Amino acid sequence: MYGWIWRQLPGNAWVKALISIVLVLAVVYVLFQYVFPWAEPLLPFNDVTVDNQ
Repeated sequence: MYGWIWRQLPGNAWVKALISIVLVLAVVYVLFQYVFPWAEPLLPFNDVTVDNQ
């Protein structure tokens, strides 16, 4: 899959590397801004099973 993406990017190796970095940063941004906040209420991280004693 990554090889296919690399072959589809235009330019030489330096341009491809720069575009790849921009794409990775865009994916990370979308995950942190939209996907993780949407999914947080669905995850059981705040379900505590320890009783107060």
